[in-house]
Formats: sequence, C-alpha cells, structure tokens
Amino acid sequence: MKSSIAGMNEGADSVLSSAITKVKRHVLPLFVIMFIVNYIDRVNIGFVRTHMEHDLGIGAAAYGFGAGLFFIGYALFEVPSNMLLQKVGARIWLTRIMLTWGLVAAGMAFIQNETHFYILRFLLGVAEAGFFPGVIYYFTRWLPGAERGKAIAIFLSGSAVASLISGPLSGLLLQIEGLGMHGWQWMYFIEGMFSVCLCVFVWFWLDAKPHDAKWLTRAEQDALVKAIDDEQKAREAATPVRPSLGKLLKDRQIILFCLIYFFIQLTIYAATFWLPSIIKKMGEMSDFQVGLFNSIPWLLSIIGMYAFASFSAKWKHQQAWVATALLIAAAGMFMSTTGGPIFAFVAICFAALGFKSASSLFWPIPQAYLDARIAAAVIALINSVGNLGGFVAPTTFGLLEQHTGSIQGGLYGLAATSIIAAIIVFAARMTPKSAPDLAVADAAPKHA
Repeated sequence: MKSSIAGMNEGADSVLSSAITKVKRHVLPLFVIMFIVNYIDRVNIGFVRTHMEHDLGIGAAAYGFGAGLFFIGYALFEVPSNMLLQKVGARIWLTRIMLTWGLVAAGMAFIQNETHFYILRFLLGVAEAGFFPGVIYYFTRWLPGAERGKAIAIFLSGSAVASLISGPLSGLLLQIEGLGMHGWQWMYFIEGMFSVCLCVFVWFWLDAKPHDAKWLTRAEQDALVKAIDDEQKAREAATPVRPSLGKLLKDRQIILFCLIYFFIQLTIYAATFWLPSIIKKMGEMSDFQVGLFNSIPWLLSIIGMYAFASFSAKWKHQQAWVATALLIAAAGMFMSTTGGPIFAFVAICFAALGFKSASSLFWPIPQAYLDARIAAAVIALINSVGNLGGFVAPTTFGLLEQHTGSIQGGLYGLAATSIIAAIIVFAARMTPKSAPDLAVADAAPKHA
C-alpha cells in the first residue's frame, strides 16, 4: 500500500516537473526578448542626443529633463496599471502595454521640438508602466514558488543583454538615411515598430491560464494549478490575517528599500544616458563605433553580476555583497572625475561592475522580508520609487552640463550616494514578517 502511494506521488511529481519545464521553455525566452526590446526603447535616446541637438536644438538641460520625464509617467501609473492587469488578465494587459509603448516609441521619430520630446517621453513611461509587475504576476499564475525566483532572475537578465546590444544596434540604425528622415528618426521608428510587431506574436503565443495551454497535457495543467493553489492555501493557513499594505508603507524597512534602490538607479541611469556622450569625447568615431564602445561596460557588468551572484550564494550575507558592489560603483564614479575622457570611460567600466551587480543583489533582501501575499505590490512600489532615480540623474546632469559645461559635480554626487547606500543597506533586514518559508515564493499582487 505504501509503495503504491509512493509511486503515485512520484508520478505526480514527474507530471508537475514536466509541466514546469514546458512552461519555462514556452514563456521565458519570449519574456526575455520583451524585456530587451522594452529596455532599448526606454534608453535609446542616449545615442541620439547630439543628433537631436543639431537637428531640433534640444540642449543638454532639455535632453536630461526629457530623458527623466519617462520615469515620472512610469512611477505615476505603475500601481494603477497593476490594478487593471489583475482585472483584465496578464495576457491582454501585457499585449496592450507592448502595443502602446511601441507606438509611442515609434512616434519619437516625428518630434519637432522640446515640447514634443517631453510629451512623448512622459507618455512612453505611462505606456510601459505595469510591464515588470505584469510579468511577475504571470509567473505567479504559471509557476510554483520554488521555480518562480529562478524565472525572475532569468527575466531580469534581459536588461543586461539589452544594455549590451543596444549600442551596436542603434549605431547601425543611425546610418540609415532616406525618405526625408534622418538616421535618428529611423532608429526610433524601427525600434518602436519592432515592439508593435512583437506584440502580435505575444497575443497569439501567451495563454491566459494553464488550462488554456494546448501545449500542456490535461494532467500537466491539473498538476500545475493544484501545486499553485496548494501553496496559496498553505500561505493563508500560516498567516490567516493578511498584512495591511497601508501599514507596511509606514514600515521603516520599506522606506529603506525604496531609498537604497533609488540610489542604485541614480547611478545606472546616469551612466545609461550620458555614457555615449563621454565616449564621443574620446575621439572621432562613427555612431556604430560609439555603440560598440558603449557595450563594453555592460558586458563587464554581466560578468560581474554572475560573479557576485556566485559569491553571495557561497558566502551568504546579502547586505555585505550589496555594500561591496556599491563601493565599487562609488570608486569608479569618483575615479572618472580624475582624468581625461578615456580614463573616465575606463573608470565607468569599473563602476558598471558595481552598480549593475548591486541592482541584482538588492532584490532578494525585500523579497525575503515581505509577506508573500503582498510582495508584488510592495515590490512594484519599490521599483516605481527607485526608478525615479532615472528622472533625477539625467535631469541633474543636463542642468549641470548646460550651466557649467561639465558633469563632474554629478559624478561626485553619484559616488557619494553610492557610499551612503552602502552604509544604510546594513540596516535593511531580511527577516520576513511572517511565513518565512514562503516569503520569497510568491509575488502575486493581491493589492495595489
């Protein structure tokens, strides 16, 4: 009898394992591609700054402000988008997000002045809002908790890959001229319309729920749904009283998480939007050559991310690893002020090892601390507040260059904020409020 039960359990585990493998093969590559396209449409303005200044008269301050406006729209509409996603479903909403951001990104090709630039950058942020939590929500409906963290890590690798390929890709597209459009217009249009075309594939490729997936057998569908439902029941039994999101927003730890991630994003987006300009000061280069040089720091950052992830897994003390990465970023940013453009580029390559690694090392801390049933809502909040660094950094750098002719003061500021973040990260706790064995497992947004 016991052997019969054991055999049944092994059979059920085998079916569930098969279902999980199929889900990851079916959706993960697509989500990584979506994130790559998303990130390129967000940051490609860094490669056309001088072109827009020449053709449209958009100076450094206007460029920095417009680059940052994206993050205002993104932050304001992240939570409302998350709420709508839960009502209409992830498949519909993710397709809608991709369609609208693609159209707005393509529309950047037709801007004629600063006002158009400001409006479309803000609208691009509005359009993209909800993409990150939307993907996280999709994972919660399709993968058990033990597999979800791995899937999220693979998904987030898309931003590193996008940083690596965006330079050469944009450099190639900038060489297109014709039909009355300049290279920078073709770059915006082609990259934006690729998103529009991809959203059609997304609509037909994604399924709303496991029982809609024809590529899963009925037994696999049932096993997947049962595993996810059982996890939810166990969570609710462990913590019958759902923590209040309002109460958590007053939690000092949540404020710390927002502040740390804000400081990390300051450095990432300052480098993202201003690095091509620093590279152009190194000598006469074509747009494609600038793009190739722009890929070097991001290639190094990918190596750094994997190295830090391995170290932190072997020698566990997440706060210490985040702090170490932030101090490397601070040292690189400070060194970039002490020499010429070539030395500054080398120093930022060194800094990239730190600030991108800090970003990936940071997320396990709030995930471990938060109650699972509200984790995604709070993570969306942290992501929104942190991404405001994408507004502050380019806006400040633009004003500094416009009025002083140099961004040196901004680089000093980034070094200082990275050091501050490295200190306060030790105050961030990883002890979950409740249900510690499930805290990382779920990211289902129950409230927004």
